[in-house]
Parts: sequence; structure tokens; C-alpha cells
Amino acid sequence: MAKIHDHERQLDASLIIVFGDKMKPIMDYLRLLLFICGVLIGIQVPAFVEQYGQSLAAHTSEAKMALAQFQRDADRFFDGDLAALIAHYRQNPDSVINAGAQSIESLHERYQLLDDALQRFNQSSYSGFQQLAFAPLEDVRSEVWQHFSHNIMLDGRAIAIGLILGLLISIFCELLLRGCVGLYAAGCRLLMPKKVKS
Repeated sequence: MAKIHDHERQLDASLIIVFGDKMKPIMDYLRLLLFICGVLIGIQVPAFVEQYGQSLAAHTSEAKMALAQFQRDADRFFDGDLAALIAHYRQNPDSVINAGAQSIESLHERYQLLDDALQRFNQSSYSGFQQLAFAPLEDVRSEVWQHFSHNIMLDGRAIAIGLILGLLISIFCELLLRGCVGLYAAGCRLLMPKKVKS
């Protein structure tokens, strides 16, 4: 009986060795494919960041233009103090003008939010990447994502990000695959009947 179990184990081991040898080229190509996919994804990142910055600048300009007429009124009547103009609108007994104060305040807050984000985006050559990764304006990022045109910008940043992302994806998948194979091998060892001493 023990000889039969030994023979089955030797057969399983030889199948694994043969199967593993034939799979090695396929695994090498899979690693290469994962690396290339990571590089292609990575070189898209600078183009996305650039489009995000352009959209942020456009939204900021649009908000400034929407606020311009009210700013002119504030310059003319309140020495440029937009908060004083808003307070004046709020104190007006006419409910329509009073409600206009909320609209002006919303426009002003939106402009300040966009302008602050744009200034942080333009602080350094990598601040745009940092802002997009950690503190983006969600509505602007969603809009850019929906209308993103996949460009390949082959500048130094794109190549570096592409290579780093390709390497990280390859390493992650390799570790994941090795972990799965290790778990499978451990499970097989646990399920194999133990050798009975005679």
C-alpha cells in the first residue's frame, strides 16, 4: 500500500516538474505583458494630470467671469469688498434681491475653491500629480475622466511614471501568483495522505 502512495507522489511530482517547465515561457510572456500594460497605463498619467489642470484653469476662468459683474458693483459701491455687497443684498427687504445674496456668495465660494486649487496645482512640476492623487476637486476630476482623450506624452515624467508603474504591477502580480501557488502547494501537502510506517 505504501508503495502505491509513493508511486502516486512521484507521478504528481513529475507532472508538476513537466508542467512547470512547459509553463515557464508562458509565465515569462505573462510577466512581460503585465510590465508593458503597466508602462502603457503609467505613460497616460501625465496626460491626465495635464488635462485636469487645463480643466481646472477653465473652470476658474469661468467662475471669475460669472463673478465679474458683481465684483464691478463691489468695486464701484463698496471699495471692492464683495462681502459688503453680499451683506447689502441680504439686508434688502426685497426677497428676490435677498435671495441673490446667496447666489453671489455661492459664486464667490466656488471661485475661491477653484482658484485655491489652481494655485496649489501650479506650485511645482509635481504638485499637480500630488493634488490629483490626494486632494482633487471631485467634480473636475470626474469631468476630465469622462472626456479623457488617451494621449501618449513621451517626456521624462511620463517615461519614469510608466516604468515605475510597470515594475510595480509586475512585482505585485508576481507576488500574488507566488502566494497563490504557495497556498495551493501547502493545501496539496495537507490533503495528501501521510506515509504510514510499517
